[in-house]
Amino acid sequence: MNDDRLRPDDAAPVFAISVAAQLSGLHPQTLRQYDRLGLVSPSRTGGRSRLYSLRDINRLREVSQLTSVGVNLAGISRILRLESELDQLRAEVGWLRAELQRMRPRLESSQGGGQGGGQGGGQGQGPGTSIVVWRPRPADRSR
Repeated sequence: MNDDRLRPDDAAPVFAISVAAQLSGLHPQTLRQYDRLGLVSPSRTGGRSRLYSLRDINRLREVSQLTSVGVNLAGISRILRLESELDQLRAEVGWLRAELQRMRPRLESSQGGGQGGGQGGGQGQGPGTSIVVWRPRPADRSR
């Protein structure tokens, strides 16, 4: 039997506040305060009861660790926001790198493979990278 089927997804809201408090080592009132401040915002049931996910429990532990080393709640809020932004930017960079890898063969073939097929005297330069200098011929100056 595969035990992974019994383990909830990290984002699945399954833990009541009393269980989340035990798992995080915090008092339920502390969890309510963190929810009010937006530090950890659990899901809600139809009856407005809080349900915490494993991801929420990990965040509660992180907040607890930061408070234990002297970071105030405003600082923790800023840290969590910046970490979230960093995660989003890392995901975007990963997507952009994958897109670049996907597009690289097309870019190289459109430039003639970088070997004399493009404009600019065989230097593999793409369009719009050449400079043209116009100088009038001596006969044109006399007019």
